[in-house]
Amino acid sequence: MKEKMSNQDFKRDIAFSRTIGLITHSELEQLKNKTVAIAGLGGVGGSHVLTMARLGIGGLHIADMDTFALENFNRQAGANIDTIGRTKVSVTEEMAKAINPEMRVKTFSEGVNEQNLDQFFSGVDLYIDGLDFFAFEARKLVFRYCYNNKIPAITVGPIGMGAALINFLPGKMSFDDYFQWKDSDTEINLAIKFLIGLAPKAPHRKYIVDPTALNFKEKKGPSTPMGCELSAGVAGTEALKILLKRGRVLSAPHAILFDSYFNRVFHSYLWLGNRNPIQKLKYLIAKKMMSKIS
Repeated sequence: MKEKMSNQDFKRDIAFSRTIGLITHSELEQLKNKTVAIAGLGGVGGSHVLTMARLGIGGLHIADMDTFALENFNRQAGANIDTIGRTKVSVTEEMAKAINPEMRVKTFSEGVNEQNLDQFFSGVDLYIDGLDFFAFEARKLVFRYCYNNKIPAITVGPIGMGAALINFLPGKMSFDDYFQWKDSDTEINLAIKFLIGLAPKAPHRKYIVDPTALNFKEKKGPSTPMGCELSAGVAGTEALKILLKRGRVLSAPHAILFDSYFNRVFHSYLWLGNRNPIQKLKYLIAKKMMSKIS
């Protein structure tokens, strides 16, 4: 039986050599010195972490206060029989270091909050959003912090069997401007604004077979492993471009959605974000629909 490799046998230049050709040796070395923060290690966050690890990113700050459970099995990278009841940060750290034992990982088992934002973002070059769809307060905090501190931020949400991308870059439209969340908004209103802003085009509505599975009041909705893996792939590509300053990076009010069910890419330019008159109409229609359901 082949002897198990030890951490001492790990050689970074070999482990990530198959990426060379799409990036240079010099760029791979640059990625080693970059640190990416990811809050939320559930649906898509764990997949983001593994993508960053395999891309050769040298440092990670990861935050989540939850533990793995059986209902996570359909989509979460760290969820399996052996991890039920274990914290998501500890499992995800193990998975990342099993890929790159040299990786610098800081864990935040209390999640992200006002008290630890400075520490969470200390030395960070990029933020990738992995927060639960309904984690509105935490999402406000991290995106405002990124905007105020000129940290590029990526949000890629698994929508149906696709991935919806919006980048928020320093000096460009902010998360607050784009989504138009108000302090007076109810959680249902925040959810509607987030959904119609993240996916202005909504092809997934055509293949939803049970609309009752989406319940904003109970904070649950259907999800697929395909949506999460696609999202991680999209985020990884955007991260590479941002960190290496390569290629065109579209930012808000641009929104892009790739739907694998229909094999289509939808590109929206939302002038004024959710203040756009068409978005306001979508919001009113969605509110009316939600009132009928509830």
